[in-house]
Amino acid sequence: MKTGLALSGGGVRGIAHAGVIKALQEHEISINQITGTSAGALVGALYAKGITIDNIFEFFETSNLFHPKKFAFRQAGFINSSIFTDQLSLYIPEDSFESLNIPLTVTATDLNTGELKVFKEGELYLSILASAAFPGIFTPVDINGNTYVDGGVINNFPVDLLDDCDIKIGSYVNKVDLKNRKLKHSYDVASRAYAINQYHQDKIKFAQCDLLIEPELYPYGLFNFKALKEIFLKGYETACQNLESFKINDKDSL
Repeated sequence: MKTGLALSGGGVRGIAHAGVIKALQEHEISINQITGTSAGALVGALYAKGITIDNIFEFFETSNLFHPKKFAFRQAGFINSSIFTDQLSLYIPEDSFESLNIPLTVTATDLNTGELKVFKEGELYLSILASAAFPGIFTPVDINGNTYVDGGVINNFPVDLLDDCDIKIGSYVNKVDLKNRKLKHSYDVASRAYAINQYHQDKIKFAQCDLLIEPELYPYGLFNFKALKEIFLKGYETACQNLESFKINDKDSL
């Protein structure tokens, strides 16, 4: 039986995926295929290469996204996506999907065609950067004449791309806190509306998961790097709880 893992986008909240993976490893669950979008694509690539959980956390911790040297001037974004190629190469020396230990599929959005782009072979670095290029924050990524941004614009939770799996596990880090009624500023309203829209698109796919791990990360913004450890632990603790109640070892299909 083959087990697939789908990792949603979510900015810094994506470090919760590393916590989920740690729990899966402790429960001796092997993953045979990975799909990911944005931060999920990044964590998925590192995990697929065999990078340890500690080093995945280190990658996020040392990325220092908002250092002035990384700002993009006179470009379509605040931060230049391309500068992260060097950082990726330190952890994944070979720039190819084929170099990974576990098959990986990632999504990006093609601004030229308005269509979803699925990457799963060939050059790896630009595909990951394209998948994680959050619109307006990171500059778009050009690949073979086409311009790409964050895959989450169209497919933020690519569990539907786990095409060769008997069991599908989803790690989703964008659950919306609908109990919070404090909307004091215009950006609070805009942020809530965007989050609700995305959540409604994503939750349609939840039924495709045999196990959905959905940590509550309400207090943490998309770029709250100061809370990395807390977010990681939330992912780990939620996964441990879900795995215990799911009783994965008793599931006939496993």
